[in-house]
Amino acid sequence: MQSIFQKLNRYFCTKWQLAVLDLKSGRWIISSSNKNIPYLKAENANARHILLQPALSISPYYMMVDDLSITTIHLHHKYSDGTWKPGRMAVETSPENYQVWIHSNRSLPIDEKRHWLKKLCNDPGADPNNRWGRCPGFRNRKEKHRDSKNGYPMAKLIWIDWKYRADIPQYKSCHTARTNRIVPLSPQLLKGEVCLNKFISRSDYEKGDESKTDFSYALALVRRKYPQSNIRNRLLTERTNWKNHNGIHKKDAYITRTIEKAIAIVQNS
Repeated sequence: MQSIFQKLNRYFCTKWQLAVLDLKSGRWIISSSNKNIPYLKAENANARHILLQPALSISPYYMMVDDLSITTIHLHHKYSDGTWKPGRMAVETSPENYQVWIHSNRSLPIDEKRHWLKKLCNDPGADPNNRWGRCPGFRNRKEKHRDSKNGYPMAKLIWIDWKYRADIPQYKSCHTARTNRIVPLSPQLLKGEVCLNKFISRSDYEKGDESKTDFSYALALVRRKYPQSNIRNRLLTERTNWKNHNGIHKKDAYITRTIEKAIAIVQNS
């Protein structure tokens, strides 16, 4: 495990962090120090997920492509001779399912990341804003991956390149900003709108109040016909401040109320 951490340190220029994710109680951030490995292993054994991401100061130089097949990897992340393209780090998160990080040689604005991720066949529900990836060396504790012996697959580090960086072509969005525009509580999709941003995250609906932001985000997701389980997981993982809802039961009840209220409004509108 220390060997993997050493490689991740080099790939992320020593500026990265880990998180423990409990699908019921939320996510908490942990330092990427080797001394935390025993704690992380214990949490992983206790059905929690171990995630990673670059630090905020360098995150514009990294983007992660999620939910890829080996065919898609060969199409977008390898040359025709089978060698990897520069700046890649590939993690097999479960059998025949992959995440690929790309280390860019320049800073990438969030709208540009969204453009390139769409081209790279990224999971449509995986927005690059504050995106976490699965940390190699720990088990993927999603229930759907549990085998007949109650075991879970290990996330494996398949490839990592810390020597080179990817040369990402310049791209200018035709709809980069919403300046001087009044944004409603949860914008409706506009028919025929050019370059409509289909990737949304909680930060897109920031209202300066945690509850208002949650509700606005939930409303937007309901209108886009996201499953309730997906909405619940997004609220749990994308909100970091839960001081007003301490405890699993209080948090669960709060999220249920928020989603049910959003569904009621959409159904009656």
